Amino acid sequence: MLLKQPVSPKDSLRRTGLLLFMILTRLAVTQAEEITYAERLGWPPGTKVVIFHVDDAGMSHNSNMGTIKAVEEGIATSLSIMMPCSWVPEYAAYLKAHPHIDAGVHLTLTSEWKNYRWGPIAGKPAVPGLTDTDGYLWHNVSDVVAHATADEVETEIRAQIDKALSMGIVPTHLDAHMGTCFHPQFIDRYVKVGIEKKIPVLIFGGHMQHIGNEAGPLRALVLSIAQRVWQAGLPVIDDLVTKPTRAKDYEQRKAELIKLLREMKPGITQIIVHCTVQTEVFSHISGSGPNREAELRLMTDPDIKAFIESEGIVLTTWRELKKRRALTQTPSSVALNDNSSNHK
Repeated sequence: MLLKQPVSPKDSLRRTGLLLFMILTRLAVTQAEEITYAERLGWPPGTKVVIFHVDDAGMSHNSNMGTIKAVEEGIATSLSIMMPCSWVPEYAAYLKAHPHIDAGVHLTLTSEWKNYRWGPIAGKPAVPGLTDTDGYLWHNVSDVVAHATADEVETEIRAQIDKALSMGIVPTHLDAHMGTCFHPQFIDRYVKVGIEKKIPVLIFGGHMQHIGNEAGPLRALVLSIAQRVWQAGLPVIDDLVTKPTRAKDYEQRKAELIKLLREMKPGITQIIVHCTVQTEVFSHISGSGPNREAELRLMTDPDIKAFIESEGIVLTTWRELKKRRALTQTPSSVALNDNSSNHK
């Protein structure tokens, strides 16, 4: 017969804490699967709500033109700006003339291209761990993780937001270029600044139909952070699609996007695209021009727009999500459905 070893009060407390964490995580997952954030923000059960989001505004003139076309002539509803890049002034001027545009800050902690680079807004002396030997931001996320501290990342996040505000850009939301801010080492600072400044942050806490595989073992951490963001009074989305199409042929790309939209679960899903008006100049920046041009074509394709309308998919913005989140905390939340609108 085996004798049970006595359990110390410290071990017992540790086990109880672990069990409580597992229960709460399971409850959070179950709740997220049962009630979408679209429902929590006032849309009827079963509603598919989509943000078509254009990344990388301000990176180049081509990027600016592609972003403008995707929003003005297409189904794109939101975008974010890379504040360290050289063509931000052009897009900032556009926003002053079009203040209704849903524009966030694309928090940029990397500079990935070979011949077109940018450095931190805060300056190398303030954030030395964010810069390479040439004084530019690191090429890769792994280099940022290896060299930068969380304090330096927070300093640069604040500097980029301050730069946007100084240029007259009032961010509707924050997100992360190349996902650097989502690394476990930095995500707390990303969320902390958003909550402090009352700026919505891109965070997903619902069914995660598509982003779930990318989240992997960090799923529980992401869910807990999403709950923290929600409790702070900011909106949360259900899912994120980082690469909506993969085919080289345009018609196959279109079929992929339609399939994605048809099979998408109800809830709020952000679909990320990169839109560029392709010229010879952009080819000297990146070889991604053809893909970006194809995504711009998708955003302005009348067949895609018609499918969205036929399926009853609602297009929204981060500005509307923030407004709806504020309303859910007041008696006026009963008017949410009456004020719902499709943005395209």
